[in-house]
Amino acid sequence: MAGEGARAEPLRRPGLPPPRRAAASRRGPGEEEEEEEEEKEERVSLAEVSLLNKLLHTSLVESSHEVEVLQQDPRSPLFSVKTFEELSLKKELLQGIYAMGFNRPSKIQGTALPIMLAYPPQNLIAQSQSGTGKTAAFVLAMLSRVNAAEKHPQCLCLAPTYELALQIGQVIEKLGQYCTDTRVTYAVRGNRVRQGSVCREQLVVGTPGTVLDWCFKLRLLDLRRLRLFVLDEADIMIDTQGLSSQSIRIQRALPKSCQMLLFSATFRARVRAFAQQMVCSPILITLREEELSLANIRQYFMVCQGRQHKYRALCNIYGSITIGQAMIFCQTRRSTEWLAAEMCHDGHQVGILTADLTVAQRANTIQRFREGKEKVLIATNICARGIDVQQVTVVVNFSLPMDGKKELELETYLHRIGRTGRFGKRGIAFSMVESHSLWVIEVIEKHFRIKIKQLDPDNMEELEELEN
Repeated sequence: MAGEGARAEPLRRPGLPPPRRAAASRRGPGEEEEEEEEEKEERVSLAEVSLLNKLLHTSLVESSHEVEVLQQDPRSPLFSVKTFEELSLKKELLQGIYAMGFNRPSKIQGTALPIMLAYPPQNLIAQSQSGTGKTAAFVLAMLSRVNAAEKHPQCLCLAPTYELALQIGQVIEKLGQYCTDTRVTYAVRGNRVRQGSVCREQLVVGTPGTVLDWCFKLRLLDLRRLRLFVLDEADIMIDTQGLSSQSIRIQRALPKSCQMLLFSATFRARVRAFAQQMVCSPILITLREEELSLANIRQYFMVCQGRQHKYRALCNIYGSITIGQAMIFCQTRRSTEWLAAEMCHDGHQVGILTADLTVAQRANTIQRFREGKEKVLIATNICARGIDVQQVTVVVNFSLPMDGKKELELETYLHRIGRTGRFGKRGIAFSMVESHSLWVIEVIEKHFRIKIKQLDPDNMEELEELEN
């Protein structure tokens, strides 16, 4: 727990140990076992995906989703704001907003903040993707609800992992840097506190297991005195064993007067059921799904015999058409490493993105690619979603995405090729298949109701015609 310190001290994070790195993968004795192990390893958790997006989105992204608001009383007027000044925030909070470089509210902020800051307080369930400013939105609500003169926890935010809790805490520290009498502490593993200690920080960010210990074992946190409860990443909470029951146990100990804010990237049936157990009479903010369009993407396939033939076909693509930046998808980490070594040997600037990297390393790799420091990004499926790089003109499926049952993952295929053809520009997607796997092309054509043209991987003239 952070020390008590002088009143004028700004928000700060206590000294915490670094997050534990994932254990190194085990190698099976045979190549087939090794690839199966890698396939399991590459199924990155939702929490890691969320943290990666938080690291990548250092500024607000403009969401193209339409925001919809559902409320108990449809006759009640809805308000949205275009400027932060309209919210009647404390001047210290406005200073923090400007210091973070926010000029105007994002869509989710403009819609959600008037609801979160309303009197009497209203419960809210909001759907929002990473990068749209939702963390800053609920942090502003937390900082607004605090009475700085009262030295006890008043707002609690739950996150599914240590790393995500620290990310939220950093936003609290930055937005609240001018709120000199308001402080934050972290209920996470490694932040050791003694039984009988007194928690004087007004804001608590933590993970469900440690928060339960602080409440019921250490008696450090009195949930009955909380004014605001935030549950972030609800979709992750319900998909991670134990977190949902822990979160519900904490919520049930809150006073009826406590305002509840629940945020989720998705609103599947399980998320809705989870939310209904936790939040009484909420206002609901949802996003209309943005459909990936295939209209701007020309799709082709090539029949190749083995990975050396696939690599020759890839070289022919590079020798025949103009490529801004390219993303190449492989099924396993071992394949990405082999392909990267081949391309580097031939003089290409290549980045690799696999689950073997830490989240921070992945974020750095993607940022370098965005800045054009590498022209090629070779990735496994962890990179199929959410990475928008305007210069990507070509996507190559060096191998098509298959699940553990050796069935084609159609949604992953769509998100892979959707890395090109963004921002209204045209893109090209190539898929390389072996003759015994031609059935996958038929599955894609039938599902998306399209016709994918076959190209000869060894015919450079045919490839050159694609430029026209």
